[in-house]
Amino acid sequence: MALDTDETGRLADLLTQHSEQIVDRWTDLVATSLRGRQSRAELKRQVEDLNRGLQAAVGGGGVDLGDEAAAELRAVLADLSRSRARQGFSATETAVSVFALKEVLLDLIDVRGADAMGLRDYVAFSAFVDQMGLFTFETYTKAREELIADQAEQLLELSTPVVKLWEGVVAVPLVGTLDSARAQVVMERLLQTLVDTGSPYAIIDITGVPAVDTQVAQHILKTVVAARLMGADCIISGIRPQIAQTIVALGIEFGDIATKATLADALRHVLRLTGVDSTRRTARKVF
Repeated sequence: MALDTDETGRLADLLTQHSEQIVDRWTDLVATSLRGRQSRAELKRQVEDLNRGLQAAVGGGGVDLGDEAAAELRAVLADLSRSRARQGFSATETAVSVFALKEVLLDLIDVRGADAMGLRDYVAFSAFVDQMGLFTFETYTKAREELIADQAEQLLELSTPVVKLWEGVVAVPLVGTLDSARAQVVMERLLQTLVDTGSPYAIIDITGVPAVDTQVAQHILKTVVAARLMGADCIISGIRPQIAQTIVALGIEFGDIATKATLADALRHVLRLTGVDSTRRTARKVF
C-alpha cells in the first residue's frame, strides 16, 4: 500500500513540525530494544539520518520507497543495515530499529486526535514503514552473506600456508578436508610461491588430512603436475598406513612422484637431493 499525495503531505507536515520529538522518542525506543549494545549518541545520529532521509522522501513527493525522491532514505537504510551486519547485530534487531517508528507516529497521531482521518493516515504511514523495514532486512541479509563469504575466503587462505623452509625448498602443510575450492587455493598459492622464490622443490604434507579419497588424490596430483610445469618437483609426505591402504584399494597411482611416511622423511629426502649436509645445519628451537 503506497501513500497517496494527500497522505504524503500530511506525513511531511507531521515529520517537520515534530522533528525533535520524533528523534528523541525514536532513539529511546531503539535504545531499549538494543539493551545498551550501542551508545545513545551513535543511535541518535543514526535516527537523525533516518529522519532526514524520511523527510526528504515524503517532502519530495515520494509515495513509495522505490521512488526517486526516496533515494536518500534508501541509502541511509542500506548504510544502517551494513553497519549493523558488521557489528554483529541480528537482522531482527536491525529491522526493529526501523519498525519502532510506528509507535512514534501512533503517539503523534493520537495527540492530534484518533479520528477517522488520523487512523487512515496511520495505516498508510505504517505501510510505508513496513517497506522501510523490509528493505532494511533484505539489505542486511545481503551484507551479512557478503561478510560471511569474505571471512570464509580469509580463513581458506589462512588454512593453506606455503612455508619457505630454506633456499630452494618450500612446504605446504595441509590440515583438514581438501575440497575443490581449497585445492584451487593451494595450487595458486604454491605456484605463486614457486615463482617468487625460484624454488625447485616443494613438500606437500598431508599428515593433517583425515582421509584421502579419489577426489583428494586427484587434487594433489593436479597440484604436483602444475608445479612440474613450473619446473619444480614435489614430494608428498604424511602417507600413514591407513592412507596407504586406501590409496592401494582405490587403485590410485602416484607414478614417479616421491612419497614419504613423515615430514621428517621428506626433509631428509630433499636434503639429499639438494646436497645439503644436515650435520652442518644449526638446529633452531621455535617458541
